[in-house]
Amino acid sequence: MHAAAGSGLASSSPLTDSMRMYQWGIEGGRPATGAIGVAPEWFYKGCGTILRAHGEPLDVPPFALDGGEEAEVAGVYLIDPEGNPRRVGFTIANEFSDHVIEQKNYLYLAHSKLCTCAIGPELIVNGDFSDLLGTVSILRDSKVVWSQSFATGDKSMSHALPNLEHHHFKYPAHRRPGDVHIHFFGADAFSFGAGIKLEDGDIMQIDLPSFGRSLRNPIRIDRSEPKPLVVQPL
Repeated sequence: MHAAAGSGLASSSPLTDSMRMYQWGIEGGRPATGAIGVAPEWFYKGCGTILRAHGEPLDVPPFALDGGEEAEVAGVYLIDPEGNPRRVGFTIANEFSDHVIEQKNYLYLAHSKLCTCAIGPELIVNGDFSDLLGTVSILRDSKVVWSQSFATGDKSMSHALPNLEHHHFKYPAHRRPGDVHIHFFGADAFSFGAGIKLEDGDIMQIDLPSFGRSLRNPIRIDRSEPKPLVVQPL
């Protein structure tokens, strides 16, 4: 998404909006204590009904063009009775997105993210989020067809964790007492980027040793013909 259309990242190429946001984060995403840094890019993933547990399938619906893993860490937050966000802990996460539709046009980013996703199986309370290294793998018929290490944690992000949290929870709508928020912190390793096309039944596995057991989820692809959804008058 950082590449300009029809080109690489050559110095003569115009900056994409995505790359411009990334540079803003590098320059202003780690403010001094007590200061407010530049706002990060973020998107809405969905409500709690899209969450899946360890072992449950992640779905590619008929209208989707693709489905692919995104190995990440997610923060888990609870809004207390006074409306204050409380970080409960961290967990392994598979953010799972439709990378093909996102690649068509960056304005389709919001569409690409409205997919099922998975977290778990462990919730790490008071865990170290400073510098983490994990491995993401795709298994097909019990054989590894692709694997890559990924870096995550505060050290690997252009924005400091407190800056991300400030810019999310500054909105009153994100501080409703009793709400739970799952905040995905981004990925840097994708089988899609390596040219791997996931098949029905493939297992996506994310290992982060300091976070306990691996998160494993199969992909389930619905190949039925998409049909128009017709809205009837009330």
